[in-house]
Amino acid sequence: QVRMVESGGGLVQAGGSLRLSCAASGSIFSINRMAWYRQAPGKQRELVAGITSDGSTNYVDVVRGRFTISRDNVKNTVTLQMNSLKSEDTAVYYCNAGVTVRPGYWNDYWGQGTQVTVSS
Repeated sequence: QVRMVESGGGLVQAGGSLRLSCAASGSIFSINRMAWYRQAPGKQRELVAGITSDGSTNYVDVVRGRFTISRDNVKNTVTLQMNSLKSEDTAVYYCNAGVTVRPGYWNDYWGQGTQVTVSS
């Protein structure tokens, strides 16, 4: 079993910064892609940023240039640095990882979610 534990959410004023972290633990052979998603009230969950095992990144257009995703392949962690936050960034943020638990067996795992609230 694999556990994903997030930390770092909270309340911040518009223009401020927050750093989200997520640590994966358990039966991990390797971690492929890691990502952050978010879900605002009344909206569908959307991809915010993703990062592959070799460090290639992608971002949704509305956060590009403000958010930075990174990972530590030794510690099995993924981080989302969020700068210049806007009220529309308010959402529950979820980390996600594609984990190979043993050769040939791959599963998708999610964190429990952390609330980010940006006040205007």
